[in-house]
Amino acid sequence: MKQLMMIGFGAMANEVCAHLPTDLELKWIVVPERSVESVISKVSSDVHVISNINECFGEPDYVIEVAGQAAVKEHALKVLEKGWTIGLISVGTLADTVFFEQLQKTAEKSGAHLHLLAGAIAGIDGIAAAKEGGLEKVTYKGCKSPNSWRGSYAEQLIDLDQVSEATIFYTGTAREAALNFPANANVAATIALAGMGMDETRVELMVDPHTHQNKHTIVAEGRFGKMTIEMMGVPLEGNPKTSTLAALSVIRACRNSVDAIQI
Repeated sequence: MKQLMMIGFGAMANEVCAHLPTDLELKWIVVPERSVESVISKVSSDVHVISNINECFGEPDYVIEVAGQAAVKEHALKVLEKGWTIGLISVGTLADTVFFEQLQKTAEKSGAHLHLLAGAIAGIDGIAAAKEGGLEKVTYKGCKSPNSWRGSYAEQLIDLDQVSEATIFYTGTAREAALNFPANANVAATIALAGMGMDETRVELMVDPHTHQNKHTIVAEGRFGKMTIEMMGVPLEGNPKTSTLAALSVIRACRNSVDAIQI
């Protein structure tokens, strides 16, 4: 039986826990110190709830992050320093060039691996393959309901209560989007890192008062031809800023950590 460490314990973590492979055991949960007692009351006594990676006495076979950018900044380097492989869902954190380089150098030194999960979008494999042979242009377009943008930088750019039709409120690079919308732009960062990079990938963000789903569109062109990928995602119950597919991509990563055959 392989052992899993999970960083974070919110709505996405609950979805992941409900669908873990039977041969992967959740052994450690990492949360802020203020949340330790609360989480202990919600999980099995076999699960160790800690607030610092250094409190882990043991060695997880896989570490997964489902907590957000602040948690990545706090814990990811420590995980990699120990030589443990970690899967990140909060890929937007890597828009910070200095931090990205720290993670890369640490992983290379320790022999660990940093897995960037596809999250709420499909087609990352195609983007990454196209990159190998001449990717020329990539644009990501994200469209969500007003509620999904509340509490974000979007509120400074558009009146979410007054918008009456689908409206583009932001255009920029993937790096700018990931830094300005840390809870909403992980998809843009993932597409960028799979393809042309943070500063060459274009992003358009839109709000639509008539939708209850998250719409993601990728348009990519290059020597391979042209691809357009469009998805209508359902927000995760309990967190309208998160896609259900993002949680499912974490579950897939957990399954790949134990399966002999991976796709």
